[in-house]
Amino acid sequence: MNSAYYALPLMLALTGAEAATLNVALEGVKAGGGKLTVLLYERAEGFPKEARASQRFVLPQGKNTLAIDGLKPGQYAVMAYHDEDGNGELNRLFGMIPQEGWGLSNNSKVSGKPAFKDAAVTLAEPDSAITIHLNY
Repeated sequence: MNSAYYALPLMLALTGAEAATLNVALEGVKAGGGKLTVLLYERAEGFPKEARASQRFVLPQGKNTLAIDGLKPGQYAVMAYHDEDGNGELNRLFGMIPQEGWGLSNNSKVSGKPAFKDAAVTLAEPDSAITIHLNY
């Protein structure tokens, strides 16, 4: 038989083994209306602009956890916010200062625009978990 015939199952097994899940939990969420949004960034370019996120998740009402499957090992940054008024974006004063609950992976405390390195987490295990505390 062709050696490629045997290589394909091995390549598929390795690809599956490389996929990881990042479990994200949000804490400190205020009671009331609005949904939680989680943004995943795979690289520093464009961070923390919402439109530049690699993936965007809007959690169902009352849910504060999320499993992001199929990720490759590497560095990621996560930003989450509580869209209290339901307008689909994080409200900011003067386009900079968050006016709704928000947080970053690593629970970084930053003054000014956050950098990717402030929030970067390394995903190396098949299952990793982070908790982000929302600041209001």
